[in-house]
Amino acid sequence: MTEGKKDSPPVIAIERAADHAGSEVTVRGWLYNLRESGKLLFPIFRDGTGIMQGVVSLKENHGAFAALKGLTQESSVVVRGKIQPEARAPGGYEIHVSGAEAIQRVSESTPYPIQLKEHGVDFLLDQRHLWIRTPRQTSILRIRAEAVRAARNFMDDQGYTLTDAPIFTPAACEGTTTLFEVNYIDDQKAYLTQSGQLYVEATAAALGKVYTFGPTFRAEKSKTRRHLTEFWMLEPEAAFAHLEDMIQLGEGLVTAVVQSVVKNRARELAALDRDVTKLRGIEPPFPRISYDEAIATLAREGNPAKWGDDFGGDEETILSKSFDKPVIVHRYPAAMKAFYMAKDAARPELALSFDMIAPEGYGEIIGGGERESSYESLVERIRASNLPEESFQWYLDLRRYGSVPHAGFGLGLERTVAWICGTEHIREVIPFPRMLYRVYP
Repeated sequence: MTEGKKDSPPVIAIERAADHAGSEVTVRGWLYNLRESGKLLFPIFRDGTGIMQGVVSLKENHGAFAALKGLTQESSVVVRGKIQPEARAPGGYEIHVSGAEAIQRVSESTPYPIQLKEHGVDFLLDQRHLWIRTPRQTSILRIRAEAVRAARNFMDDQGYTLTDAPIFTPAACEGTTTLFEVNYIDDQKAYLTQSGQLYVEATAAALGKVYTFGPTFRAEKSKTRRHLTEFWMLEPEAAFAHLEDMIQLGEGLVTAVVQSVVKNRARELAALDRDVTKLRGIEPPFPRISYDEAIATLAREGNPAKWGDDFGGDEETILSKSFDKPVIVHRYPAAMKAFYMAKDAARPELALSFDMIAPEGYGEIIGGGERESSYESLVERIRASNLPEESFQWYLDLRRYGSVPHAGFGLGLERTVAWICGTEHIREVIPFPRMLYRVYP
């Protein structure tokens, strides 16, 4: 078979096979598996959009049979044939192969490392560059892509402008203990960003309503299934906005993402055996409880958390288990929040902050609130936090020149996708996870 001939059938994506039933087509991809039964071959091909079974007869197509017989797993191929309905085949269609060409044959002496059997997680993570080819992983990555598309569309439709924040920063945004320090030019010190928030506060003063969507870094020495050292956040910020505005925006954003995945990635959710019944019910308003109420709930459940404590995975799981929707916990103690968080005028010991906790034990997916708009108060908070005041002069300028009430939040993409997919560990929902002691591949 020679690819590129004028009479070659059209190249199709496997996911569009139903549109070409009864027609001769060309499929380009890789051999996922091969079953041999005498004078019949049953190859399974994948092309990045799905998998499809083929049928090859020695009697009818000697050349194609010879090209595919004994072909090794993950060899790259181009095949030609007719699409036919077959209820027993993956996707409900198969290709009756009439021509085949191996583009690159995987050597039998160095076979494909990930065989069609169970492997340990550490082995699979070492082979992550190959693991992502498997049907489960490709389904997760398509859902992630859909979540990103839906989130950006929602923010754009709300009148927010996408602006980019730097990855190199001169100082901490969150706690200084979780910074990745890097050597910058001429012995300068810089840090990988923990959040784009401070910078989108600046662009919000220029454009009104903005958001950034990019990678962030936290040097947390945590091994839990909810933590990565590199992850992606969507961070909106709006001038003349308050806590309630951000709570409602967060409800709308999460709803838009979930419903878009349910609508457009049903096949992938089914491949993950994800029960979408609860996902279909995600719509505003979400349940809300104050931090005070959360502490009382934890006490009733026998959890030792006391007023002033932050919530970890155990506490978040307890708080969310009574709800089928994400629960919003608002007005945390100011002492436990970042220096830029505004205080509640009615109770200055509280911050105008909120977290959104996903159901089913997936933890916090949004954290945010109203920002401190007073120059004097912000200087005081920077000094109290022992932060280098000289590194924040540009940030203080935002309060010197036309300060207004403003608010925002950060949505963690990986935790959100992990919840939607129902994955056990967050490491599966990013193409190349970076975790404690793991930066390979």
